[in-house]
Formats: sequence, structure tokens, C-alpha cells
Amino acid sequence: MSHLNRRQALRLFAAAGAAGLTAPILSACSSSDDSSDSTAVPSGPPIKIGMIVPQTGMFKDFGNELDNGFSLYVNQHDGRLGGRQVTVVKADEGESADSGKAAANKLIKDEKVLAITGVANPAAMLAMREDIENAKIPLIGSNASPKALQALGPKYIWRTSFVSDEPGTAIARWAAGNAGGPLAIVGQTGPGGDDDDVASFVETYRSAGGTVAGQARTVAYGSKDFTALLNQVKSSNAKSMYALFSGASAIEFVKAYRNAKFPGDFKLFGTGALTEGYVLKQQGDAAKDIYTALNYSPDLDNVANRRFIADYQKAYGTVPSTFAMSSYDAAAVLDKAITDATRNLDSFQLNAAIGRLGQIDSPRGGWQFTQTRTPLQRWYLRQVRNDGAVLSNVLTAELSTRG
Repeated sequence: MSHLNRRQALRLFAAAGAAGLTAPILSACSSSDDSSDSTAVPSGPPIKIGMIVPQTGMFKDFGNELDNGFSLYVNQHDGRLGGRQVTVVKADEGESADSGKAAANKLIKDEKVLAITGVANPAAMLAMREDIENAKIPLIGSNASPKALQALGPKYIWRTSFVSDEPGTAIARWAAGNAGGPLAIVGQTGPGGDDDDVASFVETYRSAGGTVAGQARTVAYGSKDFTALLNQVKSSNAKSMYALFSGASAIEFVKAYRNAKFPGDFKLFGTGALTEGYVLKQQGDAAKDIYTALNYSPDLDNVANRRFIADYQKAYGTVPSTFAMSSYDAAAVLDKAITDATRNLDSFQLNAAIGRLGQIDSPRGGWQFTQTRTPLQRWYLRQVRNDGAVLSNVLTAELSTRG
């Protein structure tokens, strides 16, 4: 598989800036692309979309990336979705499931939005499920959702990211063939969905012939001291380690792992969040050689991604993460569905239109919703290494298609 290296992306970005490139990235908004045309006549009255993102607390950086991705798409389409002028009303998700639920209620009851997007915390998505379903207002979530949500069969909750057990399943077979011996499993408890990932990883890893070194070892979410955890792994017979951390914990864990000076042939694998987005910048060279699985890599070679990379860098001065990409796609889903719905648009008709959508032309590669309202999509193996002068999650292989 060919892919775009960072130097090529930066050159494209520079060329785009010089040429004033402002064309929309996705063709998914409609087959005739009418909704992408800034001169098109609006197809109906203005609409209001709610966005739930953390504006305060420990998830704020994730919230920024979700906000950036959605805003980029809307701005590229002259402030319209489906040809209609759109107002995006933001509500602070905060840190807890309860604060996320309160944000959803505010958007539903006070703002009376047509649809909702965002949600960084998987536990918050589960907590607001009943309110979303009762209100019959579609939520297009743009971060991971807990596996428990699937069993409840939501009709109005869609996800453009993935289910929390998918990253572990995606990398497990590859890890079994590359662990070099027994593998230790470490991670954090909470805020939601972590047990899904560990359980799915262990099941698939063992079925592929992999050996686990003892029980999974965990610390509390947000922990910054990993000395005892890493000493336990070093004293075991583990030859490699699978790590499940995100946010500030991922930053501190990777630095602590590097300082612990494991043997040179010891390997570290993980979910994409371990080295994704803003955390990689703060980890720096300590993250080198870590392997992760995710549904996106910045150097994927397709037209939508090349333009997405260029325009995102132009707008925000950095390379987009999977969080930004999934939120960007959430806007594309709304754009295409609003175009498809009737002129007398309401939340019920919009939800039905989302259910009729075909393939979304995405920076991650084409995908479409399954019957469980999550993407059927490809998963990629990435390794942290220098791509030119830039440290990046470099695509090394395609793992599987899941959904």
C-alpha cells in the first residue's frame, strides 16, 4: 500500500496555501455536489446543530480536536450543511458521565437542536442514551462508544469513530505473531470502555496462539506514577507489552516506559490513543518504535485525506488526529443526510435519512454505517517513527476490516 509521507503532505499544504485552496474535501455531501457549491441556493430554512465537547477538565484537548474537525467541514461549506445555513451550539461535556448527560439535556430541551454531535467520553454517551432516544434526536458521536451501548440497540445514536472493543481486536493477531514470547497487559480503569478493549484483545490474542504473562495490571484513570506497574512487568517473563492508556496518562506512561530502560528487543504495542494526536507531541522521542492500531493514519494516500491534511494544517497549524477526522466525517454525514431529507426537515426525517446513506468518502478511506450504526471500516497498523523531520504514526500495514 502506497502512502503519503509527511514531507509530501507539508509540500501539499504549502502549495495549497499559495494557491488559496478552499475547495471542500469530501464528495460525500451529494452525488451532484450541490451542497458543496458556495453559490447554490439554500435548500431550506436555517438549522441548529448541538455539539457536546469537553471545554473544561481532563478531556479538553480531545474536545478541541473534535471541535476543529467539525468546524473545518462547516467552514469549507460556507457555514452550511445540506445547503442550509447552520448554527452550531456548543455545550460543555465536562469530565463525567453526569456532566455529559446534562449537556445533552440542555441541547435537547433548551436549544431544541435538530441533531447532536461530539461526545468525547464513552461513559457519557451511554449515560445520555435514554434522553437521546426519548427525544428522537439523532446523535452522531465522533469518539469511541462502549460495547454495552450496542446491546441496547439505539435507534438514534450513530458513531463515526468505532466501538471500544475494536482497537484491541484489530491488533491482537498481529501482536500474537510479533510478541516474541509472553506479553504483559497494562492499562487504566475507567472512564468507560477500557474493559471492552482488554477483553477483546485477550480473547483474539490467545485464539491466535499468543501467551499472556499473568493477569492484566491496571492503575486508576489519570494516574501519573507508573513505577510499580512497570517494575512488575520487568520482573515477569514478558517479552512485550500491550498498553491501554489515553490523554495525560498516555503521555506519562510512555515517558516512564522509556525511562525504565527495558531490554532493546522488548516491544510495546497499544491502541491508537496511546500515541495519537496531541499526546505524541508531548511524548516526543520517548514514543519511538511503539506500534498501535487505529482506523486512521495521516499518511493514507487518497484524495480526501491529502486535501484534509492540507486544509487542516492551514487552519490549525498541526496534523489532524483520528478524533478530528471522525468529527469531520460526522459533519459530512449530516451534510449528506440533510441534503437527502425533505424540505420539511425534522429530527425524525433526518434520522431516517442517515439510515439511507451509502458510502462516505472519508480521509480514512471509504466507509459506511452497519446495522449497528457504527462504521464498517479498515484498520491500520502504525509505528511511531520519523517521517522526514516530523515524528509521526507512520502506516506500516492494513490489518483488517471491522464493523
